[in-house]
Amino acid sequence: MSLAAIGFLIIVFAFALFFLGAEIGFAMGVAGFIGFAWIRGLDAALTLVASDVYSVFSSYGFSVISMFVLMGQIGASGGVARNLYSSAYKFMGHIPGGLAIGTVAACTAFKAVCGSAPATAATFAAVAVPEMDKYGYDKRLSCGTVATVGTLGILIPPSTTLIVYGILTETSIGKLFMAGIVPGLIIALSFVITLLAWAHINPALGPRGEKSTWKQRLASLPPVLPVGIIFVLVVGGLLVGFFTPTEAGSVGSFSVFVFLLVRRDMSAKRLIKAIGESLRIACMVIVLIAGATIMGHFFAVTRTPFVVAEWLGSLSASPFVVMLIIVAVYLIGGSVIDDLAFLILATPIFFPVAMKLGYDPVWFGIILGVVTMIGIILPPMAISVFVVSGVTKVPINTIYKGIYPYIAGMVICLLLVLLFPQISLWLPNHFIK
Repeated sequence: MSLAAIGFLIIVFAFALFFLGAEIGFAMGVAGFIGFAWIRGLDAALTLVASDVYSVFSSYGFSVISMFVLMGQIGASGGVARNLYSSAYKFMGHIPGGLAIGTVAACTAFKAVCGSAPATAATFAAVAVPEMDKYGYDKRLSCGTVATVGTLGILIPPSTTLIVYGILTETSIGKLFMAGIVPGLIIALSFVITLLAWAHINPALGPRGEKSTWKQRLASLPPVLPVGIIFVLVVGGLLVGFFTPTEAGSVGSFSVFVFLLVRRDMSAKRLIKAIGESLRIACMVIVLIAGATIMGHFFAVTRTPFVVAEWLGSLSASPFVVMLIIVAVYLIGGSVIDDLAFLILATPIFFPVAMKLGYDPVWFGIILGVVTMIGIILPPMAISVFVVSGVTKVPINTIYKGIYPYIAGMVICLLLVLLFPQISLWLPNHFIK
């Protein structure tokens, strides 16, 4: 049997394990181990597993994941989101759909301290949805908005997804952070435009809230200013070289903790919960990377990435069409298994293809970020929808109805970044040499 055929069978086997309910990281590791043993022998496969697992779990570079996850969990467990939402509500709550627009603004700002989409969705499901309920907001609009805007953390730094991509492809995390800012803000703007249009077409979906005075609006700003300071400290310090990525995450975690401690918005119980959740998420991601590393070495011996690259390169199609095919594969794969897991699984295959086509690795990372944003709210594997449904007890089908209007804007933004790479590359090219 040819190496390509073995590679195909092992990929099918890995997907079979996913659908049977195996943990994704373990499924990739087991499939990669069996495939490697098939080609190189059992002894070589056992040595590979031991070496890869040890190298991943002992790597200092991967500690950046746990630090930024901890930063986000501390921010989510404190009153940061509540303060941001309160301020946004006072500025925008009086216009049709204004509370939902305020949620978009607050989530965008909250990304400065939290790079986890599920954590953001859970936080604002508890903070924003009850407020929108008070003013008679339709559940489709309120819950759909919260589930969708939580995905902004995939692009706006600090982003766990971009960190993982940077580690997998050895791309500068600082450049990826900088590159994600403009596309992230454009997508946030598309959310606002969608809400304005939706509320204009059917005002009953998002009634006006109370109008605040300018005194009340200005009084709401001081509690949220430290978020901007922390963002500048963490991302700015990383970009100018004051911190390594891990040090930046550590400084950010400590800064958010001190900020909440000074405001008396942090208890021992919530801190312990944040640390425990951070450990759970970080371990999950690192196990995913370990499994993907084993799978990646199997791909290397089968030359699967190169076979795929040669096949795509042989198509009588432009590089743009090939990129659209890659995007479609990520969307389909991300809709049936966890998006981060599929990104970790597929990137070693498609990254060489993108490089062979002459694309910039930073730009490709942002494309995958936008695709992951869309995939994370596409059924059936829409984790943000499940999180919001779990917090609010709103049926999943109702939340899906509130998500679809946003997807159109996200697809338009994806096409813009595909067609105009400088949207994502201008900032890193001008500020990082």
